[in-house]
Amino acid sequence: MTQGARNYAIVTAAYWGFTLTDGALRMLVLLHFFQLGYSPFVLSFLFLLYEAAGIAANFIGGWLATRFGITRMLTVGLLTQILGFLVLSALSPDWAVALSVAWVVAAQGICGVAKDLTKTASESAIKVAEREARAEHDEGRLFKWVAWFTGSKNAMKGLGFFLGGLMLQYLGFRMSLWLMAALLAVVLAGVLVALPPMMGKNKASASARELFGKSRGVNLLAAARIFLFGARDIWFVVGVPVFLYANGWTFTMVGAFMSVWTIFYGLVQAFAPTVIRRSTDGLSREVPAAQLWSAVLTLVPALIIATLTADLDVRPDAVLVMGLAVFGAVFAINSSVHSYLILAYAGSEKAAEDVGFYYAANAAGRFAGTLFSGILFQWGGLTACLAGSALMLAACFATTLLLPLRPAA
Repeated sequence: MTQGARNYAIVTAAYWGFTLTDGALRMLVLLHFFQLGYSPFVLSFLFLLYEAAGIAANFIGGWLATRFGITRMLTVGLLTQILGFLVLSALSPDWAVALSVAWVVAAQGICGVAKDLTKTASESAIKVAEREARAEHDEGRLFKWVAWFTGSKNAMKGLGFFLGGLMLQYLGFRMSLWLMAALLAVVLAGVLVALPPMMGKNKASASARELFGKSRGVNLLAAARIFLFGARDIWFVVGVPVFLYANGWTFTMVGAFMSVWTIFYGLVQAFAPTVIRRSTDGLSREVPAAQLWSAVLTLVPALIIATLTADLDVRPDAVLVMGLAVFGAVFAINSSVHSYLILAYAGSEKAAEDVGFYYAANAAGRFAGTLFSGILFQWGGLTACLAGSALMLAACFATTLLLPLRPAA
């Protein structure tokens, strides 16, 4: 195994451990506080700082990873997540509702910083590992590595959803958080021992103007990413689990479905390279693929709305499940192509900065989707969430039409 491939494997394994606990955390918080009687809007509010913190963490994290090295930033991300778990575990059932909400939002903010520092460092490490593999005559693996990384990451997140519900039922809220903190401590020790401490370290941007001065491809892809992930979370964060519960599903059934859907979504991402062929001339195949799959994806929520509002003899939760399966498959391929394109557009010397900027946009999309998920569901139910998703996907498609066909030099 080459040094580049070895580093890729270590980073992927570390991010698996992190993502497992991150998925479990989301289900722990959602189910625990829904059980306590919190409204859909308040549930979405609990995740807002988590998403907002990720915007700054991604953007600054890319610069920090370039300045201090990817391994150090991965370490900081893992330590911050452990801190967030410990802070959240200190929540007392005797506190007033307002104090409890504020405490959870603050702890979620810490975990949001951790998630996106870790994600930016891990994605950037793939670019570095691929460059090392190319130097060792092990070329042509970037798209496959990105697809496997993003796909396996989402499969682990789905497993985390299931484990979150399972741990909440059998271990309780606090003990579950302590167990996850211990797991991440083991992962952290492995990172410190196995990865080169200065991996990815380079000269960082010296000014804010230089930091914001991204290439046209990076800027446009970041804009498309805002709309893409906003369109997913606008109905997935609050709308889907609350809708299913309102239609007779138990917490265990909801958690299991969310887990299966996310694992399915991750598996499709991992196999995206078999669907999208690599081009030998710039990005002449990848960019049109992003445009095509964005157009197809825009139709899915519109078709679900049409089916739900039609006078058909079919259960609404069955319509949602089938619609989500189609949405997940198309979204996974689209997201995987985007993840490849950002590394193709990213400059090789400051890839971490470009990736951080891109995932800051990703976090901005999740923030907008999370906010509107609670507001729209409380205002107009799942149909309103789906309509908002379709509008954001149309904006994503329009933006991808402007993407350049040449990668960064």
